[in-house]
Amino acid sequence: MPMLNVNGTELHYEDTGGAGEPILFSHGLLWSTRLFDPQVDALRGRYRCVAYDHRGQGRSAVPSVNAIDMETLYLDALDLISKLGLGPCHFVGLSMGGFIGMRIAARRPELLRSLTLVETSADPEPLANVPRYTLLNLIARLAGLRPVADPVMRIMFGRTFLSDPNRAEERALWRARLLENRRDIWRAVNGVIRRNAVSHEVPNIRVPTLVIVGEEDVATVPAKAERLHQLIPGSRLARLPRGGHSSTVEEPSLVNAALGSFLESQVRRPPASSQTG
Repeated sequence: MPMLNVNGTELHYEDTGGAGEPILFSHGLLWSTRLFDPQVDALRGRYRCVAYDHRGQGRSAVPSVNAIDMETLYLDALDLISKLGLGPCHFVGLSMGGFIGMRIAARRPELLRSLTLVETSADPEPLANVPRYTLLNLIARLAGLRPVADPVMRIMFGRTFLSDPNRAEERALWRARLLENRRDIWRAVNGVIRRNAVSHEVPNIRVPTLVIVGEEDVATVPAKAERLHQLIPGSRLARLPRGGHSSTVEEPSLVNAALGSFLESQVRRPPASSQTG
């Protein structure tokens, strides 16, 4: 189990190695590197694929703080890129991973070749969501994830995935992975609920950017992706006809096609720091 001392903590990561351009995958809340298995499987022959677990999630160390804030996770990612020698890399972030990717692209563009934002937003958590998410988080903290598994599954996955009788085994797998979260996951959830907006920073992003969203995402609705697309100059937007907040596993072929095409278009393009104009 590869672990790396990063920014004062221990992060679990997985690295395919290889001589290809590096891609760093940054997952969403409640999940782990497993969220990107379909993308790593599809891309590992051409790229060096690295995926990691955020502090407080997956197999990474858990800090004793009330909320794991996005600025700390941003610094974690910077140190990870440095220590693994990944820069400049392609960054793929889903939801929470996108919060981190936007900060890197806006503040440290020389570290990125491209940015892919999946099911994410530059805004704070909508006020309408905060009471419900806070209650779910309190229940999970006191009693574990099992009592809240059903409502959380409906947040994390779209109706097509949840209702398809042919995907019952996959649903069971992801429900089991959800239940594997330790009770101290509440620290990471607090960080997402209380996050600050970066909408004032993203217009400064100049690295090539792809925004992906599933039409069935209820956690970060497609209108949020449209807003990102409008805020980030020259960005591309891919709206998937299906897929919820975990489209990388719900609709892997659609995500892989959009991501693969975008990455292929960046071949031989110089990193952001060497571009002019």
